[in-house]
Amino acid sequence: MTIAKQIDHTALKPHTQKSDIKKLIEEAKTYQFASVCVNPTWVEFAAKELAGTGIDVCTVIGFPLGANTSETKAFETKDAIAKGATEVDVVINIAALKDGDDKLVESDIRGVVEAAAGKALVKVIIETCLLTDEEKERACRLAVAAGADYVKTSTGFSTGGATAEDIALMRKTVGPDIGVKASGGIRTKEDVEKMIAAGASRIGASAGVSIVGGEAGKQDDNY
Repeated sequence: MTIAKQIDHTALKPHTQKSDIKKLIEEAKTYQFASVCVNPTWVEFAAKELAGTGIDVCTVIGFPLGANTSETKAFETKDAIAKGATEVDVVINIAALKDGDDKLVESDIRGVVEAAAGKALVKVIIETCLLTDEEKERACRLAVAAGADYVKTSTGFSTGGATAEDIALMRKTVGPDIGVKASGGIRTKEDVEKMIAAGASRIGASAGVSIVGGEAGKQDDNY
């Protein structure tokens, strides 16, 4: 598998305009990235533009704080899928995890999994930079128990992004059959190779073109 096929080509900044999304989509077609990852407002447009290409449309749920209600996250998921999303990346209820309310965290994730109803992959963002190693492991176990397809490191909008150490911990926790996505601060081919070696099976990056071209990505990218 090529590196491009493991990258979710991403544009999630709040000021991302239609011209930026068009450019993202054309780059995805050119380099054959796994998906484009866009905010929900762009899902329908991206799905139409990518129809028949085999490139997935990924969007974010409860993003970037994870503090939405479970009902809101489930609705966001159903709406995104109706508009053409085939992958959804949902942020966990971080505060509930840190409070030790595992029942709420698992239920929150399960609501999205059930809303996806097998029509979209569900990736669970645990926001590693805000968690202890014990909390990272617990979040991963809860995601697996809730039926998620992937666990994911970061939103790219908090205090830090992906590290190889976190990827290794997450892979060890979920085992070989669940996807692990590294995102946040990944800007070079070397970054990608390091994450894959640690156990990542998908990469989220806004610097996808420069990564596959072997050049350093933009330093101001959130994702």
